[in-house]
Amino acid sequence: MNFKITNGSVSYGADTIIENINFEVKGKEKVAIVGRNGCGKSTLLKAIIDNSLLSEGTSEEKFSIFKEGIYNIGYLRQIDFDDESITMKEEILKVYSDIINIENKIYLLLEKMQSDKSEALAKEYSRLQDRFEFLNGYTYKKEYETVVRKFGFSVEDLDKKISEFSGGQRTKIAFIKLLLSKPDLLLLDEPTNHLDIDTIEWLEGYLKTYPKACIIVSHDRMFINKIVDKVYEIEYGEMTLYSGNYDYYEKQKRVNYEKQLKDYEYQQKEIKRLMAVVERFRYKKNKAKMAQAKLKQIERMAKLEEPNKYDLKTFKSNFKISRQSGKNVLNISNLSIGYEKSIATNINFDLYKGQKIGIIGPNGTGKSTLLKTIVSKIEKISGEINIGHNVDIGYFDQKEALVDSEKTVYDVFSNAFPNLTVTEIRNSLAAFMFYGDDVFKEVKMLSGGEKVRLKLSMILKNGPNLLILDEPTNHMDIIGKETLENMLKEYEGSILFVSHDRFFVNKIADSIIVFEKGNDTKNYDNKNDENILNTKVKYYNCTYEEYLEIYKEKEEIQSSNNLNASHLRENDIQVKKEKNIINNPLKEKSRIERKIRKVEEDIQLLENVISDNKKLLEDDEISSDYIKLEEINNKINEQNESLNLKYLEWENLQKELEKFNNIN
Repeated sequence: MNFKITNGSVSYGADTIIENINFEVKGKEKVAIVGRNGCGKSTLLKAIIDNSLLSEGTSEEKFSIFKEGIYNIGYLRQIDFDDESITMKEEILKVYSDIINIENKIYLLLEKMQSDKSEALAKEYSRLQDRFEFLNGYTYKKEYETVVRKFGFSVEDLDKKISEFSGGQRTKIAFIKLLLSKPDLLLLDEPTNHLDIDTIEWLEGYLKTYPKACIIVSHDRMFINKIVDKVYEIEYGEMTLYSGNYDYYEKQKRVNYEKQLKDYEYQQKEIKRLMAVVERFRYKKNKAKMAQAKLKQIERMAKLEEPNKYDLKTFKSNFKISRQSGKNVLNISNLSIGYEKSIATNINFDLYKGQKIGIIGPNGTGKSTLLKTIVSKIEKISGEINIGHNVDIGYFDQKEALVDSEKTVYDVFSNAFPNLTVTEIRNSLAAFMFYGDDVFKEVKMLSGGEKVRLKLSMILKNGPNLLILDEPTNHMDIIGKETLENMLKEYEGSILFVSHDRFFVNKIADSIIVFEKGNDTKNYDNKNDENILNTKVKYYNCTYEEYLEIYKEKEEIQSSNNLNASHLRENDIQVKKEKNIINNPLKEKSRIERKIRKVEEDIQLLENVISDNKKLLEDDEISSDYIKLEEINNKINEQNESLNLKYLEWENLQKELEKFNNIN
């Protein structure tokens, strides 16, 4: 397989979007196309499918498009199902029509062969069996069931009609069909949008081993870094190739720029020196020839152009919180959340001043519902939500941010802040990249990224000391994400946020709340698609990177049934933390002591719960009910296991504190 564009260009109306396209993908290569929003990435994907969108570029090379070994190109277009009355399973099985036809023929042949033992039938049966095996007919059912499950659907969902699924779910179904069809060239435009972390990680593994070529447009840095071996960047209308993953691209781009700038500055310095010689001696008879030689030397130089600086145009904000909150910002105690039924129960955590907690977990487990419950968008089912003293909340909901309106950007902002002057409003909007006549655009005409910036500008203008953010990086390009990351890192208030962007979570969060699907799940309909029951919610007082080590270690513990193996994880994390102890001893000591207090509170809570459950065993009514007895005993065993882990964590933290004291 080989697809190559030489000296191409893509235009939109009278505007040239990409001037010189020299692009190639071949064999099983995994290629990323990166660049700012609006640079032409998605347009290029469309041009790869519809070559009529390509025209000749401006270089001297001959414009050409070369294709070899490409029989079908897969691209997730507008979602349009031929028949919405059929089931999800019937829709997905369209991908396997050849296999199913052969399978049906084999069954018919087997019936015939019961009464007809002819050699012709035996040969036909053998031929069909070989073809069936070649097309992986024996594994296709397991294949689509695995992919369906990884995308968050249940086995029961396969029998639901397409018309019963939400828009987001239909997009996933179309995506599943695209992956299972295994096109010769797979084009993916922002494939991780609306996928949870578990699905993204599965998709990474799937695409890394995908047997054919793949082109990915994405702003998910960790995702493309783990998959691709080539990166094409579009910047200032030009394409540049970097042979490596995203980390290599970032490093090499910086190296290339510094070298080009150094070469340019050296040449300019040399030209200046030669011109000084010319000016000094050009009118002296005995030196005139030398001056002319220097002029010719300058003329013969291959002039270098000053390299373009990185396109780092982005929003900015020097916002400050209006007032300081108390130490205890938010307390969640035995909280149950949901709509008609509970999605998640027994949620317990504290958020302290300056703390930044990231919430992760599969779609549909209740993450967004938790945020909506905290800000009173929906009613809690039971439990306590206590907002601390002087806490001012700024709430960002990605769905609300994307709502269309016929009002202009200026009107929306000025209505929210009627006491601001025109100059103050324009300055606030300009900080978020709404310049000049941009402020008079209707909101419905803005891109997703622009709507997000507008919403953030309004939230931050209020100066909240607690930010509650639901997927704030969706629709942002990489520069925008980095800007928001840096802004939130410097933010003096507290943050509680939901995100599926692992890079973002790892950079911002100092603690993690994980929503996990329970063993017993059941789907039910509600307008918010938050429909997984029995969600387990766990708090981890560590970064995302540390949580991954804990999670990996837990899997090893389960497989080996050895709880003491958790010491390995603690030791690995300890090595990393000792570096921070030297750099910032007071902050590190405070962090360790805060962790110890939190673990001690968790231990006390677990001991109380275990004690209460043991008292239930003594109840006469329960003691005669075998099923309830077994349920309570299982709970006590699980709680004792958690308690043992907490004791181990407390011991390790004490050792960590002792080492800290020794260093000091």
